[in-house]
Amino acid sequence: MADEISDLRLFVRIVAAGSLSEASRRTHSSLPAVSRRLAAMENRLGVRLINRGSRHFSLTEEGALLHERGVYILDELDAAEAEVGTRLETPQGYIRVGAPLEIGRRQIAPLIGEFSRRYPRISVELVLSDSPADIAGDDLDVGLLTDGPGDTGMISRRLISSQRIVCASPEYLAQHGAPMTPDDLLKHDCIRLVRGRRIFDRWSFKENGVAREVQVKGTLLSNNAEVTHDWAVAGRGVVLKALWDIRDDLREGRLIELLRPYANDYLSLNAVFPSRRYLPPRVRVLLDFLVEALVD
Repeated sequence: MADEISDLRLFVRIVAAGSLSEASRRTHSSLPAVSRRLAAMENRLGVRLINRGSRHFSLTEEGALLHERGVYILDELDAAEAEVGTRLETPQGYIRVGAPLEIGRRQIAPLIGEFSRRYPRISVELVLSDSPADIAGDDLDVGLLTDGPGDTGMISRRLISSQRIVCASPEYLAQHGAPMTPDDLLKHDCIRLVRGRRIFDRWSFKENGVAREVQVKGTLLSNNAEVTHDWAVAGRGVVLKALWDIRDDLREGRLIELLRPYANDYLSLNAVFPSRRYLPPRVRVLLDFLVEALVD
């Protein structure tokens, strides 16, 4: 394709020059080289484009058609390349971002609002779901995932890590007491998250320097992280949440942190995208902005 574009550009220059000799001078090429390229182009197309004379030439009907279309094509190509170059200098365009519902609503959405203020020429669609973001299936430019990319062809960039915290409301603790060790959770009503057919009921701890898990039980389960949060705030049980989801609840006393000496569970939020090499500038500045704005 590059050769065809180059030949088309030469053909348009030949017509503009009015002769092969003048075209060779303007393109800093030898006359035989210009003649050979024109002949090869005619041979490839199977038509004569220019009637050559000793002192002048004229376009054939096919040559006139190719010249008219060629000027338009080259103008569009030059305009497209200029626009791309401008976008490299001033990021612009449309970005579709997928994110988990809870952190997406609580943290990512406000940041996207600030990003839009800072980059008014970039439009961002934020798609929130409790299902893991599917880059290809959901037509996303970037997916924010709380684990690595399921597709090995994707690139992953860590944005933030957060400790997972066992917590409950003051009302629940007043009625049921607080667990003092991980094993005490076996006596409590624990709110569990579900993903597909997987129940996240094995909570990780470190006791006496050794990592271990406790398989918790309870009466409430949901595939929606916000629902598990709301149940905990309402006093319905003990829950395991990432600090980024409950920082305000802890500060304002709606939830109380439990089992801090045994904490041993972390969750990372990663940006997943198809390619680092051809990452559009608008996506690159968004990722850089999120890395700067999100703090561990």
